[in-house]
Amino acid sequence: MNQWKKLTAMNRREFLKIGLAGTTSTVLGASVLADALQVYAQEKAESFRYPAPVYRTLGRTGLKVAVVGFGAMLTPEPEVIRVAFENGINYVNTARKYMSGKNEEIVGKALQGWRDKVVVATKIQTELNSKEAIIRDVEASLKALRTDHIDIIQLDANADPGRPFRPELREAFDRLKQQGKVRFCGVTVHKDALGVVNALADDKSRFFDTVLVAYNFKSPTELTGAIARAAKAGLGVIAMKTQIGGYATTAPGAATPHQAALKWVLQNPDITLAVPGMKDLTELRQDAAVMGMPLLAGDRRLLQSYAAAVRPYYCALCGACEGSCPRGVEISGVNRSLMYAEGYRSHQLALATYREIPAGAGAAACLGCAECVARCDRGLDISAKMERARQLFG
Repeated sequence: MNQWKKLTAMNRREFLKIGLAGTTSTVLGASVLADALQVYAQEKAESFRYPAPVYRTLGRTGLKVAVVGFGAMLTPEPEVIRVAFENGINYVNTARKYMSGKNEEIVGKALQGWRDKVVVATKIQTELNSKEAIIRDVEASLKALRTDHIDIIQLDANADPGRPFRPELREAFDRLKQQGKVRFCGVTVHKDALGVVNALADDKSRFFDTVLVAYNFKSPTELTGAIARAAKAGLGVIAMKTQIGGYATTAPGAATPHQAALKWVLQNPDITLAVPGMKDLTELRQDAAVMGMPLLAGDRRLLQSYAAAVRPYYCALCGACEGSCPRGVEISGVNRSLMYAEGYRSHQLALATYREIPAGAGAAACLGCAECVARCDRGLDISAKMERARQLFG
């Protein structure tokens, strides 16, 4: 029996426990396989235990969800998601655009046998605004997810902060709710999170039930205040981008800066849950482990070191620099794409995000400038970042 047959003869779940999800489509060398089997044997002996899940109520939806949800954006295997379900994580976040629709299919496979126990959130595509197109998009999601309803349908407010208030878009969501295909409606936002969250908190119509917002230990205190206002208004607040890019670290000790960053977010009672992206069981275990853990002084020191290490790369996506760019380059959109490439290590997602930037507003527009006049309040070298984007995305 060759190495590949030996590998596939292993129980698929057991193989995933070594934290190498996604490698099942790659031919492994003898040394890699030997190392994997050694780690597998070690982890069998350690018999990792998931903590008892901690639940909070998702705003006016009334849904009880674990404070650590499953961000499926980069997950290549449904088995990883099922392990999360088996251990009390009952919220999964995906989107129509992730993996060009394949991500919803992966989540759909994971949901078999679990649908009535799990809250499913997905997102319509950014460029869709007509009623008919939105309805078709949601119906495609229903098919991919193998379900007759979506618990939370979300729209992206990054390209247009006024998008959540468009009558035609709301009419589409209303029709989907009347048909029983959607239960609740939400908004997602990375850019100008402060403005969008405050606008939703002020919306007297209470049309939207949730907001998925980029929030982490580097977020401005004003955003924490806006989140408090949104929670008080009955919105369920969900945090993403909790680990400021998820850049690789070599932190010593049992805890990681990514865990400390997640703990920092969850200490805020106005945050119902976070949805960190998880590719494999190693990341699932690291994230699930923080449920119920307090934020300690050591965690804060770790976050200070991590922030210093990623300072040359991390963009807070505030968009303030864009007002100083004479060519109207969407600098935060470019930087978000770079974060997906360099932090998340997913060129596919990075390229898909970069292609959402309107024509003429990408990094190529910078080539006509003799000198970059755009300035970042946090000291990022914008010119170097745009050059890096041109290298990666053309």
